[in-house]
Amino acid sequence: MTPALNQRPMTISAMPFESDAQRWAAVLARDATADGQFFYSVRTTGVFCRPSCAARPALRKNVGFHQTAADAVAAGFRPCKRCRPDGRSPEDVNADKIGQACRMIEDAETPPSLEALATALGLSPFHFHRLFKSVVGITPKAYAAAHRAGRLRSGLVQDQTVTSAIYEAGFNSSGRFYENANAILGMTPNAFRKGGVNIAIKVTTASCAHGLVLVGATDKGICSILLGEDRDMLIADFVRRFPKAQVIAGDENFNAVVAEIIRFIEAPKRSLNLPLDVQGTAFQQRVWQALRAIPIGQTRSYAQVAESMGAPKSARAVAAACASNPIAVAIPCHRVVRGDGSLSGYRWGIERKRRLLSDEGAPVNKLKD
Repeated sequence: MTPALNQRPMTISAMPFESDAQRWAAVLARDATADGQFFYSVRTTGVFCRPSCAARPALRKNVGFHQTAADAVAAGFRPCKRCRPDGRSPEDVNADKIGQACRMIEDAETPPSLEALATALGLSPFHFHRLFKSVVGITPKAYAAAHRAGRLRSGLVQDQTVTSAIYEAGFNSSGRFYENANAILGMTPNAFRKGGVNIAIKVTTASCAHGLVLVGATDKGICSILLGEDRDMLIADFVRRFPKAQVIAGDENFNAVVAEIIRFIEAPKRSLNLPLDVQGTAFQQRVWQALRAIPIGQTRSYAQVAESMGAPKSARAVAAACASNPIAVAIPCHRVVRGDGSLSGYRWGIERKRRLLSDEGAPVNKLKD
């Protein structure tokens, strides 16, 4: 359904793009996160567009800004035929198609073929594959594998036998599953089913310049770095992720690792290169890897991270993966900001994010958060 032209998507006080300078920067960056928050018009062509419109940007002197599409129409401008600012954007239409494909994958007992999915949507296999990856961030095959792994985890938690959970999740061969069990679950199926029982995790809490830090590590690497002010809350957060793991106190060697993490938090000068043991979906893993590539003292927008991954339309999914990051500073989600450079949310507090960036020498935007 086409939205009414006078529908205001958000109030002025809630807009992160409050100045013309911020709006112009969003237009130049084709920032999809700005869509719906304002529109821009071009005096020489008489049209108005969404900020993410792929059309070549006009000269700044010819550009005006409008809070709603209705405001632009009232000012005498007509909607751009490319980005359709007065209705559903091509991106929204494509997102609906890919959403339909995702539901087909999720509802099927065995993953549909690429050709079957493309035919159902009226697209060529090549175009469908490229569109799916640009919207979701991973290929249809990887999405099907992640969904199948999710069904397996759910089955194991619901006390199904390991064998029945494997087959009900869509794995045709238990042997093939067991070859990749650690990559899928991060541990053996029996250990996962029991909530991480018998998985030993060293845990230490310590003080640092940003409050308290909790560090957890398996024999494979760091699995948790949590920041906060209350030790009990940090421990509760950790236990929610590893409810039945065997928690043991850190030894001298582990405490040396914790000390290295604290030194990095308080005086970041070079990358923190520690082995990590972090489990997530295929897309989350790609996002977290992209975050680790952001240099100290620099920031990236969610759209820029998505672009670096080859999935330019997945900025919102990137934001969700940042919010799910269980390893602070080593996976530096604090270096990701809004498209206009202002600070966005942070799992461990917006002020802590500001201080981390300031300590790294990053140019922290002084705008409202």
